Amino acid sequence: MTNPMGNASRGRQPALPTPPSGWPIGSYPTYAEAQRSVDYLADNQFPVEGVTIVGVDLMQVERVLYRLTWGKVIGGGMVSGAWLGLFLGLLLSMFTTGGAIGPLVVGLVGGLIFGLISASIPYAATRGQRDFASTMQLVAGRYDVLCDPKTAEQARDMLARLAI
Repeated sequence: MTNPMGNASRGRQPALPTPPSGWPIGSYPTYAEAQRSVDYLADNQFPVEGVTIVGVDLMQVERVLYRLTWGKVIGGGMVSGAWLGLFLGLLLSMFTTGGAIGPLVVGLVGGLIFGLISASIPYAATRGQRDFASTMQLVAGRYDVLCDPKTAEQARDMLARLAI
């Protein structure tokens, strides 16, 4: 496999994650407000290459969507399996001679069975320990905007004119 950057990185250690650096020029309760402040700087020809948005006080938030039942699990598995089966049936029908209905029906039935099995087994394995569906997010308590020390004062002055 070739490296698009050439051999410049050969023999060097991979870069490790480093904490952000710079002076704080603003602190905002939402990411949208922090992003708006950086966009304001960019719109006013400020060199934003030295600006960083940092999420502080990180929290993992799990939002419960709905209660899972056997009906929802089986139905969801069959629907996703049907889509996969129809897709595979369509691909198969492109490479077979004769009608397209046969491969589509075979794909649909196979997808339904596959979806039913692939959804039911993991749900049964939980034995009622997790009867809900949810989404996970990583959110911050606040968002700090940091800037290179040499331009931080100018950025603070510019952001003072922005009414957020």
